[in-house]
Amino acid sequence: MSATTTYFNNLTALLERTLQTQQAGMEEAARRIADCFRQGGMLYTFGTGHGHLLALEIFYRAGGMARVCPILDEKLMLHVSAAKSTLEERDEGWLPILLEKYPIKAGDVLLDMSISGRYAVPVLLAMEARKRGAYVIALTSLQHTQAVTSRNRLNLRLFEAADLVLDNGGVLGDASWQAADGSMVGPTSTAVGAAMLQSIVCRVKELSLEEGFEADYFKSSNVDGGDEWNDRLIEKYASQIPGLK
Repeated sequence: MSATTTYFNNLTALLERTLQTQQAGMEEAARRIADCFRQGGMLYTFGTGHGHLLALEIFYRAGGMARVCPILDEKLMLHVSAAKSTLEERDEGWLPILLEKYPIKAGDVLLDMSISGRYAVPVLLAMEARKRGAYVIALTSLQHTQAVTSRNRLNLRLFEAADLVLDNGGVLGDASWQAADGSMVGPTSTAVGAAMLQSIVCRVKELSLEEGFEADYFKSSNVDGGDEWNDRLIEKYASQIPGLK
């Protein structure tokens, strides 16, 4: 069996297992986000390294929620210096810098993503958000994070700092396919994480229709009327979401 087929088989099985084991957690996440929107709050998303891809996954998307604010800084992402970004996520000095630009408050929800969950920035951000009255959802790999020790002054891992934990089911080290030379390749965290997040996006919309509260969603700018629809939402939220306009 080729590596392509094996990876797809592994990923399909993992997605199915994630649906079975994480459905209750995803339902709770959707309801917490729905309550946040009902009360006028903001959904903040955060991840360092490749985790920031998931922070962006549900931001400014066709068919996506409008009230989503990704917490972004180039030094914590990959496109300026990938290697240095790994070091930056261990620096506890980031907390006041991020919160000055992204003032998380009571009633908001923070979706905080880290596979290992051991380093300073995701953990400290989660704890501070909770102190401020926000609800914190961690997206992590429980197998990975429970196999490692924390590396921050609080001696906590992300799943220990959150109100709700979503497990992406990933293996230790994330890579899922063993090559003939024994090396592990083929991470699953982004694919599974994206599926989990988008399922939550769908459920929030469903709840808004069932319960009659406002939850603004973008349309594709490539369909008729999409630009006009999105421009209205951009004007509505531009002052609250850095980088939206």
